Amino acid sequence: MKIYNTLTKMKEEFIPIEEGKVRMYVCGPTVYNYIHIGNARPTIVFDTVRRYFEYKGYTVNYVSNFTDVDDKIIKKANEEGVSATDISERYIKEFRTDMNALNVKEATVHPKATEEIDGMIEMINALIKKGYAYEKNGTVYFRTRNFKEYGKLSKKNLDDLEAGIRIAVSEEKEDSMDFVLWKPKKEGEPYWTAPWSNGRPGWHIECSVMSRKYLGEQIDIHAGGEDLVFPHHENEIAQSEAANGKEFAKYWMHNAFLNIDNKKMSKSEGNFFTVREIGEEYSLSVLRFFMLNAHYRSPINFSRDLMESAKNALNRILTAVGQLEHLLKQGNLTKEAISEQETAILGEADALKVKFEQSMEDDFNTADAIAAIFELVKLANTNSNNESSEAFVTELHSLIVKLCDILGIITAKEEELLDSDIEQLIVDRQNARKSKDFAKADEIRNLLLEKGILLEDTREGVRWKRS
Repeated sequence: MKIYNTLTKMKEEFIPIEEGKVRMYVCGPTVYNYIHIGNARPTIVFDTVRRYFEYKGYTVNYVSNFTDVDDKIIKKANEEGVSATDISERYIKEFRTDMNALNVKEATVHPKATEEIDGMIEMINALIKKGYAYEKNGTVYFRTRNFKEYGKLSKKNLDDLEAGIRIAVSEEKEDSMDFVLWKPKKEGEPYWTAPWSNGRPGWHIECSVMSRKYLGEQIDIHAGGEDLVFPHHENEIAQSEAANGKEFAKYWMHNAFLNIDNKKMSKSEGNFFTVREIGEEYSLSVLRFFMLNAHYRSPINFSRDLMESAKNALNRILTAVGQLEHLLKQGNLTKEAISEQETAILGEADALKVKFEQSMEDDFNTADAIAAIFELVKLANTNSNNESSEAFVTELHSLIVKLCDILGIITAKEEELLDSDIEQLIVDRQNARKSKDFAKADEIRNLLLEKGILLEDTREGVRWKRS
């Protein structure tokens, strides 16, 4: 299995630190709002990477953090007159709702920054003692130039970076490229007691600490979006390797950006979409399928036309699976042994399975893996009918379902809610809102959304339609 390593800029054979096990850290969201579809790409991509490792028999320890203390969280909390914890817990819950709809598996551990402060203080102390960090007026900075390999991931040179700085450098810093490990509290901010000041950690230190605690000082794979290469992941390497005295991660994986109608996604451009908003138009299984139709290192363009194409393509797979299930449920298939002709066809199917695996083992090329599934679907559509043997149809069905499951594509069709069930749930939601049980009201709305039912609150009452 080969993985493109951002650190070396080349594909490398994957050799785990410990045989049969994969230690994988994926940078998670800052929980201050609903996640946008750009955030969804790394969660889908690296969930798929995890699924393939598990399919190959590896035990995967998959850690993905929640940044639950941050300027944006604090700002939103102050705007709403609630605590930062109220905001972060609300959007952690919403994140999990979206991930469930995208069929993203729960991480082995989802650590929260606010629950790992002691570990951060411990690592910062160690960095100060080793001469890699210093304190000025309650702020602790990392001495970037003391870490001689700084820039090895992003291939950036410190002198070039410094020359490009246009803003005034704080007089506290020894060097313009030093970055914050700990900062004193400001009025109205949550804070923790530390030797240097009452305050909170910088962003970068949390991942170094969480990774070490839950995966060890050395990990196999560190992953995230390409926007994190610099400075976040570069700073993680500096902190971790300075503190631990050994290589941090063997393989660094980064997915490319997502554009909207060939433009960078931006609120100012009016082309900013949350996963929840897209879920009101499409099943989120379509969004997952859309994301996997491109190689993770290639930029991907989102548009309604492309989503419609993805929806139609996914339906071809689901229809084929449904047809095979229909043949099996009818009970008319022969119970005889698989014929010679069917054996030959299953040989072709097995070759397509190998093609799927080869695509996945070539730096997780999901686009080519999906192409292999479509060839398998065509094979099944052409060669399965009422005269087929039950064993033959069963094998074709099992293989398509298995390969789809590796990609997180759900082939089982959910039972549709009856109109009467929907109307009752809407009544329950309205009653919950009247009694100010907004959590229950949101829960019902999300349930209906997952079932493909879109609600619209109007002056005349609630309207609904199937997506």
